[in-house]
Amino acid sequence: MASRLNPYLSFDGDARAAMELYREIFGGTLRLNTYGEFGQPDSPVADRIMHGMLEAPNGFTLMGADVPPDMEHNPGNSFAVSLSGDDDAELRGYWEKLSAGGSVSVPLEKQMWGDVFGMCTDRFGIPWMVNIGRAQGQD
Repeated sequence: MASRLNPYLSFDGDARAAMELYREIFGGTLRLNTYGEFGQPDSPVADRIMHGMLEAPNGFTLMGADVPPDMEHNPGNSFAVSLSGDDDAELRGYWEKLSAGGSVSVPLEKQMWGDVFGMCTDRFGIPWMVNIGRAQGQD
């Protein structure tokens, strides 16, 4: 998969409804994963969305999730720019440049869903998410 750049929206408990509305508007395939599916089945946020992705037929990709309970939700500041793909070297290069002079909130490392993921804010205050997926055929 080629690397892609797309918005990542944050919600305060209504990510499922929002992402379903966007699917109605743009069409396409919507995948939603809950916190319960990723190791927090007994959590009060088990049914909230940990990650959602809408891929529309026109090429639009929109991602979103409910903020974790330990993070503050600030409407109007509830976005990040997401870089994702399976080109490890390319995406790590972007990560290094984006995080330089900024701050890292989640180190770029392997996560419970199997991909390498990190979150940073660049020196201009823009939040970024980088997700390096496993290339097809890799485990």
